[in-house]
Amino acid sequence: MGWDMTSNNTDRLEVQVSVGDEAQSAVRLLQQASGLSGNRIKAAMTAGAVWLTRGKSTRRLRRASRKLESGDALHLYYDANVLAEIPPTPELIADVGGYSVWRKPFGLRSQGSKWGDHCTLARAAERLLTPQRPVFTVHRLDRAATGLMIVAHSKPVAAALAERFRDRKIDKRYRALVTGVFTCERLPMRIEQPLDGKAAISEVAHIQVGRNGINTLLELRIETGRKHQIRRHLAGLGHAIVGDRLYGSGVEDGVDLQLVACQIGFECPVNRAPVTYELDSAYWPVPD
Repeated sequence: MGWDMTSNNTDRLEVQVSVGDEAQSAVRLLQQASGLSGNRIKAAMTAGAVWLTRGKSTRRLRRASRKLESGDALHLYYDANVLAEIPPTPELIADVGGYSVWRKPFGLRSQGSKWGDHCTLARAAERLLTPQRPVFTVHRLDRAATGLMIVAHSKPVAAALAERFRDRKIDKRYRALVTGVFTCERLPMRIEQPLDGKAAISEVAHIQVGRNGINTLLELRIETGRKHQIRRHLAGLGHAIVGDRLYGSGVEDGVDLQLVACQIGFECPVNRAPVTYELDSAYWPVPD
């Protein structure tokens, strides 16, 4: 057995353990290598922060009772701040069997990292759905945003949905509350501003200026799905989304990002018919 450890402090460390011939549990090996308690190691496993490499495959290790083999490698990515996060609970909108549709709340992650996945929609769906089933992430929504997300429950359905997203056969509509009075000569207004060297197209379909002229509610659809696309496009026009701490002015301290994925439409890969899911207007931002 051998191990490597990288650490700046006891709250965040990376540990790799090579498994030898001696029969020891994963928890025991990681305890010896990290100095953490068994309970902390088990909690990290449950949260998705422990990985097992066997041959060419590396996957999260969640069961402390998993038997190890000589030549295996264990990886622990321990971050006390990440593991201390308490995930908000998503709302189930529809369960079609092969996939389900959820309202992701502010702060819930679309996908995990090597440091854990317990604060993701996928893990929440695994926990909340009846009957329980596998979960496959097919698209993302900013952690700071809220709104509709789809997760698949079989590899064929995941592949079919991923293909629809890739081929731009998913109609995605958003509501965004932006700073100032947003005006344009004609609707719809297309924003064709490349991002990170790739084409990025957003379309403003509706405008509702607040009575006090402080901000404007926009309805948008996107043809591409670049990182932070809507946020970056609107900030580039001088109308950052209210609550955007990354691309805005930061003056609305404590306000959630006022970006909602309110509608999604596509051909259902289960029933082979067009479907549309929409959030009630009660979930939309309200202009001032």
